Amino acid sequence: MKKEEQKTQADIREMVKDIRFAMLCTNTQKGHIHSRPMGTQGMDNEGNIWFLTAKDSQKLAEIKANANVCVCYAAPSDNTYVCIMGEAEEVDDQRKIDKYWNPMAKVWFPEGKDDPNLTLIKVIPHEAEYWDSDSNRVVAGIKMLTTLLMGKEYAEEGAYGTVKF
Repeated sequence: MKKEEQKTQADIREMVKDIRFAMLCTNTQKGHIHSRPMGTQGMDNEGNIWFLTAKDSQKLAEIKANANVCVCYAAPSDNTYVCIMGEAEEVDDQRKIDKYWNPMAKVWFPEGKDDPNLTLIKVIPHEAEYWDSDSNRVVAGIKMLTTLLMGKEYAEEGAYGTVKF
């Protein structure tokens, strides 16, 4: 994959805007990485990522102990992968909850957006790393198979780079 440094914050937002779920990675008290799927509620104009969560959740306790997180998005069908590193914080603001509320969240918060245990996680990004290919999964698979049959090393196509926030 060729190294490319020309994507912007807007490009990163565009790359992840249709990927509904991400892996939110936090740090445990023992220094291990703890990852779990989260539904992204939105990304604002500053690039901050918003998640709904419970005030008594383990992820929020981990964030309060160590705010450094990573949010990973994957769209294998498009060969698009993005990891966003940043700092997370709890935002307990009813106006923001109203803004980012999604009716599907009622599965986790049956009392709705007024659930007293409902709060938000805001991830303030510092840097994003991306891998992006113009080839779809079928084309990439054919190229890999051809390379394997020819006994050569696969040269990945597409772009790789980082974006500072």
